Amino acid sequence: MIEKLISEGLTSELFAALDAGLMQIFVVAVLASLGVCAINIATERWHGIYSFDWDVKGIQKVHHRTVPRTGGIALASGVIAVPLLAGSVYPDVFLGEESRNTMILLWLTATPAFLAGIAEDVTKKVSVRLRFCSILASALLAAWMLGARLPRLDFFGIDAMLTLVPVSVLVTAFAVVGVTNAVNIIDGFNGVAGAAVVIILAGVGYLCWREGDVLLAQLALAGMGATVGFLLLNYPTGRLFMGDGGAYFLGFWAAELAVLAVARNPGIITWQLLAVFAYPVIEVLFSIYRRKILRDTFAGAPDRLHLHSLFYRRIARQKLSLKRYPWMCNAGVACFVTTWISSATVAAILFGNTVAGALALVALQVLGYIAFYMRLVRGHWGHCFNPAVIFGLLPQHARFA
Repeated sequence: MIEKLISEGLTSELFAALDAGLMQIFVVAVLASLGVCAINIATERWHGIYSFDWDVKGIQKVHHRTVPRTGGIALASGVIAVPLLAGSVYPDVFLGEESRNTMILLWLTATPAFLAGIAEDVTKKVSVRLRFCSILASALLAAWMLGARLPRLDFFGIDAMLTLVPVSVLVTAFAVVGVTNAVNIIDGFNGVAGAAVVIILAGVGYLCWREGDVLLAQLALAGMGATVGFLLLNYPTGRLFMGDGGAYFLGFWAAELAVLAVARNPGIITWQLLAVFAYPVIEVLFSIYRRKILRDTFAGAPDRLHLHSLFYRRIARQKLSLKRYPWMCNAGVACFVTTWISSATVAAILFGNTVAGALALVALQVLGYIAFYMRLVRGHWGHCFNPAVIFGLLPQHARFA
């Protein structure tokens, strides 16, 4: 139908059909995800022995009751429902054969990472190395089945190397694994990872739509819809957690859309997308630096020193009533993270159309992250911009324990 409208020059009818199709993709994903979430919660008495997050005393834990960690099943179900169900209702209007096949293939490539995460959620015995290898396998599958590899980084001297397929695949796999783990790292408070991914996918989807890439806009909306359906029962009180399975699935989905956006659209700058993804990426890189360089510990070891964790301890618990409304302190963290990411996304769309502008946005977020992190650790703004303090060359003299 879309091809017919184009051939007849009916521009207004074309956009009306596309808008209706995009809305239906979103609605189907929301309803499918919400339905699976509701079933998950309603049946928790039977599967809770396996799915509950029993470790409420863990170093990163802030919840005080057991909650199922199997929300990832709803997220994956919400996405796959679009090509399987919505595509069979009005396939010629809003989800053509190419979009349907691409969505299914991308979903299949996410399976290794998703299954490894779900296995960890249920058994709590899947090693970090095995999960890392599973995400890597998903990235390599996407490069093979969808051609999802970065053709450029918009960085002088490196783009020429990416013309070599092995180098391009290696760099892409590294980036996808990093972003996937980054989403998992920022997960830990109600609504944080889910809302972050919704905003990121909205930014990527809009950039693709602006370039005329309807297919990737559809993929972004499917991911957004599935996540919104999950958030309806996750935020603000946390009736269901996405777990590692959900975090890996969403992180992989967003990362691969970014890779495909660069590969398919010359008008989209790589650094522009990095400006959208900056918060979780900075979080994972700074966490590795903090653990490995400053503390000489295992880079994957859990701790309570992420920026969002410090915000919870230093601001949310002090400004909000922890005893009267304990869920409000947890939910307040999402307000901080979403404000950051939404501001960065809007700025990237408006001012990231050049390499210089996008680089400036990334640099601004790095400096802002470090300064705010130092402020939360030290309890005041003094020397927060001192490079010696930032890089751990001088003691931080933290006010809080």
